Amino acid sequence: MDETDVPDSHPRHESILTRHRIEHGVDLGITSRQGLIAHGRGEAYDYLLDERTTESADRAERAAAAHLLLAAHPVLSVNGNAAALVPGELVELADATDAELEVNLFNRTTERMERIAAHLREHGAGEVKGLDADGRIPGLDHERAKVDADGIGDADVVLVPLEDGDRAEALAEMGKTELVIDLNPLSRSARTAAVPIVDNIIRAVPGITDHARALADASRDDLETIVDEFDRETALDAAEDAIRSGDL
Repeated sequence: MDETDVPDSHPRHESILTRHRIEHGVDLGITSRQGLIAHGRGEAYDYLLDERTTESADRAERAAAAHLLLAAHPVLSVNGNAAALVPGELVELADATDAELEVNLFNRTTERMERIAAHLREHGAGEVKGLDADGRIPGLDHERAKVDADGIGDADVVLVPLEDGDRAEALAEMGKTELVIDLNPLSRSARTAAVPIVDNIIRAVPGITDHARALADASRDDLETIVDEFDRETALDAAEDAIRSGDL
């Protein structure tokens, strides 16, 4: 069965399509096999959220859009799962917010890095950073410490979807504003983020893009008000409550 064989009437239609995208990512050599496990864990949380964008997640996506529009140097970090699931959507978000795209991997090989960069370019990206790796995130001993000095290394705002918790903590210690997409509101990544977005990446990235386009003509004062009014603890509490009390 492939994407074209899943009938729209199937109750798990969107979920099955998403699984196929991850499988295809492995076949293309852009997603690691460990990414399959990570995706399954996230899917379980999404099921508890009734596979929907909650009101609190939508507010977080609006705040994330405001942060990206206000940023002097926004960067969208891309790993293998993100590249498999939302390559075109990430390119659209980068275009809407004048952000750069940078590949960053835990299971890093030159071949995977180049394949992901090529995959993003096939979906409309121009320059894709990450291959130079002439910078480093302090405090990390694994491959995700490697960044481009003029990319994530110099960024003031970083969108880090499907992030490793230790890297999220290290980026925060560097003084960067982190916008994290993570379906687990109890994860270190979500709890480190300035804006934790507890939503499926396939909904969250287009959601941020929609808000960015709607706010394109907003004044700096209006954008700063959106940022100031967002409360990360309230967002995390709302997400946890939705998971614990949802009507499945």
